[in-house]
Amino acid sequence: MDYKKTLLILVFISFLFNCENQDNATLEVLIIPQPQEQTLGKGSFVLNNSTGIDYDDNFKVSAEFLKSYIKEGSDIKLEGSNKISFTKDETLSDEGYSLEVLPKNINIKAKTDQGAFYAVQSLRQLLPPEFENGTFQGNDIAIPCTTIKDEPQFSYRGMHLDVGRHMFSVDFIKKYIDALAMLKMNTFHWHLTEDQGWRIEIKKYPKLQEIAAYRNETLIDHYNTQPQQFDGKKYGGYYTQEEIKDVVAYAQNRFVTIIPEIELPGHSQAAIAAYPELGCTGEQVEVATKWGIFEDIYCPKEETFTFLEDVLDEVMALFPSKYIHIGGDEAPKTRWKNCDYCQALIKREGLKDEHELQSYFISRIETYLNSKDRQIIGWDEILEGGLAPNATVMSWRGFNGAIEAAKQHHDVILTPGSHCYFDHYQSENKDEPLAIGGFTPLERVYSFDPIPEELTQEEAKYVLGAQGNVWTEYMKTSQKVEYMVFPRILALSEVIWSYPKERNYKEFVSRVEHFHKRMDALDINYANHLYEIEGKLVTNNNKPAYQLETSSKGKTIRYTLDGSEPTTNSKTYNNPIPITESVTLKAGVFNSEGKLGETFSQEINFHKAVGKKISINKALNKSYPGSGAEGLVNGISGSDTRYGDKEWLGFSGEDIEIMIDLGEETDINSIETRFHNGQGQWIYAPKEIQISIGDDLFKTIKIPKSNSQIVDIQISPVEKGKIISLRIPNYGIIPEGKQGAGNKAWTFIDEIIIN
Repeated sequence: MDYKKTLLILVFISFLFNCENQDNATLEVLIIPQPQEQTLGKGSFVLNNSTGIDYDDNFKVSAEFLKSYIKEGSDIKLEGSNKISFTKDETLSDEGYSLEVLPKNINIKAKTDQGAFYAVQSLRQLLPPEFENGTFQGNDIAIPCTTIKDEPQFSYRGMHLDVGRHMFSVDFIKKYIDALAMLKMNTFHWHLTEDQGWRIEIKKYPKLQEIAAYRNETLIDHYNTQPQQFDGKKYGGYYTQEEIKDVVAYAQNRFVTIIPEIELPGHSQAAIAAYPELGCTGEQVEVATKWGIFEDIYCPKEETFTFLEDVLDEVMALFPSKYIHIGGDEAPKTRWKNCDYCQALIKREGLKDEHELQSYFISRIETYLNSKDRQIIGWDEILEGGLAPNATVMSWRGFNGAIEAAKQHHDVILTPGSHCYFDHYQSENKDEPLAIGGFTPLERVYSFDPIPEELTQEEAKYVLGAQGNVWTEYMKTSQKVEYMVFPRILALSEVIWSYPKERNYKEFVSRVEHFHKRMDALDINYANHLYEIEGKLVTNNNKPAYQLETSSKGKTIRYTLDGSEPTTNSKTYNNPIPITESVTLKAGVFNSEGKLGETFSQEINFHKAVGKKISINKALNKSYPGSGAEGLVNGISGSDTRYGDKEWLGFSGEDIEIMIDLGEETDINSIETRFHNGQGQWIYAPKEIQISIGDDLFKTIKIPKSNSQIVDIQISPVEKGKIISLRIPNYGIIPEGKQGAGNKAWTFIDEIIIN
């Protein structure tokens, strides 16, 4: 017996021994998304050349996928008598399956080929990661005996990709679809048209390929960076209809439905650049070279509807999906307000205003698509002015759109920015690559519940599922897309497949850590933040202390308070660290071999309000709750650029009043705070704030207009007091010509420092 065989047998015996000496829960944690039921048996099935496969045409796609996967991943031939069998079971749901691994055979039961395909994806994760890239060495692999019964919670399980801002190769689109299929997601929302580029070939309108598909240059750095600069390089491209047919067929073989999005009436400047007559002014415009919202939108003229119907005819010929996404979001009404044709149309149709004109526009498109046996999905702005009769709402601006639509008995898909926008930062590490803003870490995605608590059980039936969105303003490469998507897609896949009672974040993190090897084998450029540290100020014996924790199991945290790098000789963290002065705390996660991941670093400014009682007259916004009201007096300032991190509190269109109780009469030498002013994200510093000490108004501070991202406020009252109040009126309505025009602004406030 050669050395390799001896070693393999020893590993196999050790594996079996460990299997029998571990409880079932330990071995159930290997599959993402987590199955509904999983029971560990005794022994294992050995996959080798004695293994065969048995199926009929009902399961051709799933069985052929498994055969190809094993053939390409190993030297195993699947020509033996120990069978992997596919059997039809009418008692299961369409996407449900059972997977039974026994010592002599593996039984896959499903009602449909799609259900069997998901069984194969679970079986795939019971095989070594080396199968993913064909590097598995050996002719035998032991699969632990287990029984899985599984089905999804939601029928719609999706991921989105914007190719308008930046375009990606067909090979990458297929790789993206592969990842969705592996994680039992069934929908790919392909965002094909934008202000910055039209990405689908439409044969009847060649200028869409010649003009709309290309922009003259692209914005450099962040939108909010002033002055804005551009790279001076032409950028663009489009997918031919043959390429799209190829991608659609590829997705169908993985039970992924592709929903195309053709944006209207807004986000249409690229199309209007090609055909100016589609706009209200008829004037020539350029394909947009920077991000944001643009005033040139489709004019609701008959020739516009003819154009869109022609486009949609070609789109429908390529995509067999039940749904066509028509956008409907962020459509400024400036051009319509100043357009004689639009105003006459409003009067002729008896419409109330431009919002009802948008509803008219959407309804026209919906009627046409319904006549072709298709249905529309639109972003939640399609609720404004009245919802089209058969529309499905994709709720992105929080949960309210979903709640409103479900209560009107319309189907909804949840994709709130607070939990499902994978273009947001996922770590507070200062070395994170540039993102649009916001803060959506892995744990927040995993905490997402797609069914709003405001819905009754009957109304909740209209929630079809959820989707992750990937807007690519700041993602120029496929590697960057992967970094922003993985591992957050793993969390979302479990949210929309598994039932809430099954979720445990720390246990999930263990599975993500295990999944890293599979992503390595798949050459996925994932972000690894599992060894980062979360810190927060807490009260310990009525005194401020700083708490550290990591989601990674079986590791040690070591820290310093003098700004030096933590080492294996640094203090071990066991309990919250008392904070009695300003410090620079640094910490790291360690195992027996040394430090893992990046160093955690936190400046704590110990001022007179740290840890004191604080209240706010408005409920915290679900999307941007920061660290709660207490986060405004925890000694920690937010990022200069990331308005959505856990230190910034965001309020949408509300006047707020903040009250701080210092506990006793205290000398107050100065009061400082600051506001985010990222106007590209609808965030405006207030025009004034009022500060009171005790019952008396101390001072009203007028805040001049500024283009700076951060607006600092500092006053030196030299007063004595116990209660300090800050009244902060909202900026008001965002003016015409600005991003988010016509909407109330957001207010974002940071630490309130009292010295």
